[in-house]
Amino acid sequence: MQRADFGDDFTWGVASASFQIEGAPTADGKKPSIWDEMVRLGRVAGEGGDQGIQFHDRYEDDLALIHELGFDANRISLSWPRLMGNGRDPWNPKGADFYDRVIDRMLELGLEPWVTVHHWDLPLALWNQGAWTRRGIVEDFAAFAERCAEAFGDRVKHWMVFNEPFSVIGSIVAGLHERRGPHPSKALRSAHHMNLACAEAGRRMRAVLGDAAQIGTTNVMSVVHPYEPTDERTARRKRALEALMVDIFLDPAGGLGYPFEATKLLAPLKRHIEDGDLEAATFRYDFMGVQYYGPLVGLRQLPVLGPTPLLSVPDGEVRIRSEVGVPLDPEGLLWTLRKYARHPAADRLVITEGGFGCQDRLVDGRIRDDIRIWSYRRHLEVVAEARAEGIPVDGYFAWSYADNIEWYLGRRPRFGLVYVDYEDDYRRIPKDSARWFQALLTEGADV
Repeated sequence: MQRADFGDDFTWGVASASFQIEGAPTADGKKPSIWDEMVRLGRVAGEGGDQGIQFHDRYEDDLALIHELGFDANRISLSWPRLMGNGRDPWNPKGADFYDRVIDRMLELGLEPWVTVHHWDLPLALWNQGAWTRRGIVEDFAAFAERCAEAFGDRVKHWMVFNEPFSVIGSIVAGLHERRGPHPSKALRSAHHMNLACAEAGRRMRAVLGDAAQIGTTNVMSVVHPYEPTDERTARRKRALEALMVDIFLDPAGGLGYPFEATKLLAPLKRHIEDGDLEAATFRYDFMGVQYYGPLVGLRQLPVLGPTPLLSVPDGEVRIRSEVGVPLDPEGLLWTLRKYARHPAADRLVITEGGFGCQDRLVDGRIRDDIRIWSYRRHLEVVAEARAEGIPVDGYFAWSYADNIEWYLGRRPRFGLVYVDYEDDYRRIPKDSARWFQALLTEGADV
């Protein structure tokens, strides 16, 4: 594999999220997010959840290392409570100054800033008012997105409105931030409000930014294994799971409404749809961010236990799961790209997250993460194959630049290309996978 195989129009980047890396939880007037509250309540495993990897204070060195590794672009997210402490005006100029410095430094280094408006760190004040179950949050979020576009749009030309709404819905169903679930009604109502909020935010951002900017969003995008079911029952189950996890967000944006025909589990959502909502939820994005780590697990009927999630792909290249339990199967990415290549929600696709979580170990000053290298190589081979088929996918962002706080799991799952030594002043040590990317991207090497 060589960089040249992907052409000059292909974007190579790394990705991260504000809560997971920034730290500085009260600096410059930042107010608490729901994840700061999780740390305070002891629901984030281990220590240091409030410190991330101290990117707030170390961003210059981090950006220099990303540049050194050969990447073209860096995907960051904006902390809503750092910019609008309680979720609404006033705007916090000191918080905005931090992102001004980060964006300006990226541009100085030749790193293209790709900015996500919201990556899960909802202001705690808005959570206490009902969060995504409250219809008024549509206006709150759209107003925030508009202010971000006004503040940073003179330099940022690639935007993502929202990171993985399905993952937020999963936390709502489970009651991660409140009484343990399930909470299906809250989840469906929240999903509808997210769809309305993303579309309205996109319209307001486009009005501010004009046609020069690219406005996209990101979604969990995958397909259920088996990819080609041979019996009707499996096909129905596959259709239902993909509708619940992917199409519930893409179809409304594409003007297709909700996939009610796929599963009865969506039927209660109808009571939350008001006149004009389906039109209001429609927004054609310039690109759709594909967040792919592995196939969506199917269900296997086992004696006594009944329907049970598959923990591996029986006919996959390997039977390996990441540290967070996701089966590793690059072939699923190809099927995903084929399925959604012509979806009316977006003009093209970008892999905005992909990676592999391990329990990496520092041994003799080195992190040998061969399985991560294999995973990246195979997924990139799949992307090259998709491009050869004419599928409009033109970028890949590795998750993540560095090890960080993996939400409620804390520091243990490590996804980074760069090792963070939390025991030695958060020292950064590039892993073998980082050097693999460096050889691919800067040396033109065959890797």
